[in-house]
Amino acid sequence: MRVLAIEDNRELLELMRSHLTKCGFTVSTAETLADGLIMASASCHDVVLLDLALPDGDGKEFIDRFRHGRSSMPIIVLSARSELAERLGSLDMGADDYLIKPFDLDELVARMHAVARRGTSLQGDTLTFANIEFDQRYRQVLVNGQIVKLRPRETALLELLLRHAGEPIHRDMLYSLDEETGSNVLDVHVHHLRRRLAEAGARVSIATVRGHGYALRGDEA
Repeated sequence: MRVLAIEDNRELLELMRSHLTKCGFTVSTAETLADGLIMASASCHDVVLLDLALPDGDGKEFIDRFRHGRSSMPIIVLSARSELAERLGSLDMGADDYLIKPFDLDELVARMHAVARRGTSLQGDTLTFANIEFDQRYRQVLVNGQIVKLRPRETALLELLLRHAGEPIHRDMLYSLDEETGSNVLDVHVHHLRRRLAEAGARVSIATVRGHGYALRGDEA
């Protein structure tokens, strides 16, 4: 997932960049409204993290600019302004979520996934890779057009792998799918998913990326 973080607090910006990178995100940063507008216009991002109190203007100008341009790019406001009027005003202008500082970085990751899922659902209900189709609306997995029955946690794991197909996903990002954390629990889910996909004839592999996590890769037909 490609993230643009617009924040003038360098300490917080570096903290977010480090944590999100560790979780498998590709992070671009800007410390001013002007730079954020330029970077958002020049590149495609899956989520924008936006501070409101920027040195050269109010972050709401960013929301206004992109929503008037009919961009559906998800925007999460990160602000110390906790007043209800501020939160509602930002959401009314077109922000997708509002997180009050200080916030937990793992909660930020969860919110990012939530708005990204909503954004993807607007673009289409089906994720596809190789001969796998995943119907997001009905949480249904098909291989070669045939339904494959997966357990809920296996389905969630496959969905995340499909969203980042071809890219390595850090283990920490995958842990968030399960209340039980630990490498053994995650490895068991991956093992079961690998087996079920192989039995169904999926032309993919879930590769172990040493020191990082896992990646969904297509196998040659």
